Amino acid sequence: MSGFAAVIITKESPWTVEETVSRLEAVIAAKGLELFDVFDHSGAARAHGLELRDTKVVVFGSPVAGTPVMDAAPLAALDLPLKVLVWDDAGQTKLSYPAPAELAARYALDDTLADRLKGIELVTAATLDESR
Repeated sequence: MSGFAAVIITKESPWTVEETVSRLEAVIAAKGLELFDVFDHSGAARAHGLELRDTKVVVFGSPVAGTPVMDAAPLAALDLPLKVLVWDDAGQTKLSYPAPAELAARYALDDTLADRLKGIELVTAATLDESR
């Protein structure tokens, strides 16, 4: 992959945006992570008489994991806490987020710090696990 697509990972969800966000929030809570906020972009657009596909951003993380990253690379605070975009793409719900390896490369993190960003993979995989 090249360009923008290489730095953003997108996965399909079999559930609606609302159900996917709810599942994501449940996984975040179950893993003991902090849910900082859910930004409802489509709801804000509707409140102003505008149309936007169902679009929400879930912001979460762990101060224990993220603080050492930001301490080593202060500009990493621009990308932390972690964010997952949950959105409707013509009837197909998708989850999109920055590739952890891309973030690690952007801030020249060593392997130990880079590993702290990989939790987003586990969270999204658990969210999409149909056996849950």
